[in-house]
Amino acid sequence: MAKLHIVKLGDEILRKPCRPVEKITPRILTLLDDMLETMRDANGCGIAAPQVGVLRRICIVEVEEGHPIELINPKIIAYSGEQEAEEGCLSIPGKWGVTKRPMHVTVRALDRNGESFDVTGSDLLARAFCHEIDHLDGKLFIDCVVGDIQES
Repeated sequence: MAKLHIVKLGDEILRKPCRPVEKITPRILTLLDDMLETMRDANGCGIAAPQVGVLRRICIVEVEEGHPIELINPKIIAYSGEQEAEEGCLSIPGKWGVTKRPMHVTVRALDRNGESFDVTGSDLLARAFCHEIDHLDGKLFIDCVVGDIQES
């Protein structure tokens, strides 16, 4: 595994929509492993492929230590409720803001074996799913901030 460079705000790749993964290859599996190592090294709870310079619909969320959720071609298929909470981003270090997100989210995706699965999350997990899937569409948390963006 290798730590990858995290792309920062200002790089145009963060604003581009990602292409779906057509076939899960050894290269995709290596990318998943490297993204997980990169996210953990940066103390993040989620990372999306465009944050490491790859325009593919891949992201990882890990809000419970040791239990990463790898999502290939994820799509939100259901959501309910509402929450407002603080968010930050590995690609926008030193800044945070309060966003409005669903309280509960169900995502359908492929796993690393190409099997389709659904996963439902609430609270932080729901927020992380939304945040990372937004990255795949070229959207950043700063587009969702209610109020002002804060500096830490």
